[in-house]
Amino acid sequence: MIKKLLAAFTLAVSIGSAFAAVDINNANSDALRGIKGIGPAKAKAILDEREAHGPFKDAAELSKRVKGMGGKTVERLKAEGLTIGPAGAPVAAAGAAGKPPAAAVTVKKRGVAHRSARRST
Repeated sequence: MIKKLLAAFTLAVSIGSAFAAVDINNANSDALRGIKGIGPAKAKAILDEREAHGPFKDAAELSKRVKGMGGKTVERLKAEGLTIGPAGAPVAAAGAAGKPPAAAVTVKKRGVAHRSARRST
């Protein structure tokens, strides 16, 4: 019974996170790869371009600056949850090394909840 409840909870959380918007100007590699249609290579290309030339202003600029991201591809990715926030949005929140800030993760082991800091790469 507990396994069924855990499976149902996991499914509900994964469905909820699938509809979360990902801002291309603030997202890390993992967040970008969470968008259907963006793999590791495309995420790296987006991050490299953003780091080299700054944030993206709009969909047209994204199409122009990242190879393989045509207008139809960008529209499909936007339908999957990709957003292009204002170019003035603070990208520095990702940290000096370009990595996202550490996230607090709660891990439950044998009935005891433990909090730990985790950094995604």
